Amino acid sequence: MPYADVNGLHMYYETEGSGRPLVLIHGGLMSASMFGPMRTELAKARKVIAVDLQGHGRTADIDRPLHPKAMAGDIVALIEQQKLGRVDLMGNSLGAGVALWVAILRPDLVRKVVACSTVLRRDAFYPDILAQQGQVNANAAEMMKQTPMYREYAKVAPRVEDFPRLLEKIGAMMAEPMDATKDVATIKLPVMVVQGDSDIVPPSHAVEIFGLLGGGKRDGGWMGEAVPKSRLAILPGLTHYNIFTSPELARVAIPFLDAD
Repeated sequence: MPYADVNGLHMYYETEGSGRPLVLIHGGLMSASMFGPMRTELAKARKVIAVDLQGHGRTADIDRPLHPKAMAGDIVALIEQQKLGRVDLMGNSLGAGVALWVAILRPDLVRKVVACSTVLRRDAFYPDILAQQGQVNANAAEMMKQTPMYREYAKVAPRVEDFPRLLEKIGAMMAEPMDATKDVATIKLPVMVVQGDSDIVPPSHAVEIFGLLGGGKRDGGWMGEAVPKSRLAILPGLTHYNIFTSPELARVAIPFLDAD
């Protein structure tokens, strides 16, 4: 199984397909396997590199807090180590935040980003979601053992006993003040913002992000001459918990990635 030693992390990744490289980044408490058939569809016309982030899947935790910016540094190191050149990035939830931070930190390494179900401001979450996040800590580990999320973790984690530690770190990360709007506004390369219309934040937050990237400012013109290079897709009937395997995500993301 392939691993890359980056920033003190023994990071697991899987490669599928050939062509233009696409780094696929999973959400919190998930792993490279989360995208399911979506990954196979993406790999039909490109080289997909699906990673397991710090403390997730087959990548063991290290003595470092979890933060999208730090994880972005790991992705940057992987891209450089594997000599991938300029890559496309596609991430979901936490993974979308990581992908955006890679684009912020190293735009020279990125061609396009698909950011699915991402949140830039902590106060954008619905109140009940913030309350749920406050319950994520090591004490929740026993209850979480009844979930499919834990069962997937237990199948592959190098140290299954680290699960409470992962929950503690995820909870601490979510409790931190967060507002990356100014950082994301510096991104100049094309980004597709994708969100379900029943996600953990209102659709207006995706519109806000699209606006930070230059979208929604004016009419696109008769010939499309003023259409922004970034894109926005609000997918009907999808939630934070099923959007990453939906055929609708592939339907909007693949043409965006394929375009020159």
